[in-house]
Amino acid sequence: MLDLKNIKIVYEDNHLIAVNKPAGWLVQGDATGDTPLSEYMKQYIKLRYKKPGDVFLGTIHRIDRPVSGVVIFARTSKALTRMNKLFQERKVKKTYWAVTKERPKDITGKLTHFLLKDHTKNVTKAYDTIGKRTSKAKKSVLTYELLGQMDGYCLLKINPDTGRSHQIRVQLSMIDCPIKGDIKYGFRHPNDDGSIHLHSRSMTFVHPVKKEEITIKADTPKSDFLWRQFAASFQD
Repeated sequence: MLDLKNIKIVYEDNHLIAVNKPAGWLVQGDATGDTPLSEYMKQYIKLRYKKPGDVFLGTIHRIDRPVSGVVIFARTSKALTRMNKLFQERKVKKTYWAVTKERPKDITGKLTHFLLKDHTKNVTKAYDTIGKRTSKAKKSVLTYELLGQMDGYCLLKINPDTGRSHQIRVQLSMIDCPIKGDIKYGFRHPNDDGSIHLHSRSMTFVHPVKKEEITIKADTPKSDFLWRQFAASFQD
């Protein structure tokens, strides 16, 4: 059962509100019928600001259910429209942390693949080139950097240039570096809590109303020993 007290607000003003989403929470409703984070945020705003009636809250972007970290919502329609444009124009710098068992061949690199989502199975497939059967695949680009190694695991910093479904997960699996716990994309066994070790660490952009650059950052899960170890040793 989700609880409002579990919501960690990492940024809030009259236009935007950002949350450090725990792994396992939905951002927006789906076929499961589980209450999503967006509904809990509406409750939070309604209670905090004593707002009568319905509360406006715009979902700007999503991160996968087993992923933790920064999720930003719009509190006004103007902010929603302008933030949507920033995302569409790739003017939001997104930084993720990922933990893998395998070490990438190169300590830094740029990955380019063409991704095709199978919506019936909720799985994304990656291809090196586009062919007749993959003509609808979308070009997907990310850069990565090996930050360090500890206890037999690697910590990678990921900056996706595009925002495709499951992009980081499938592209890392393509270089034989599946994310810890991500059995859908090649890791050998799941994490006990169903999470994967992928964390939306920060987002940097020009505020849609204030017109000043801001960075919104979220700490890694404190309940996980491996995340705590990496967070204590590495900063970005």
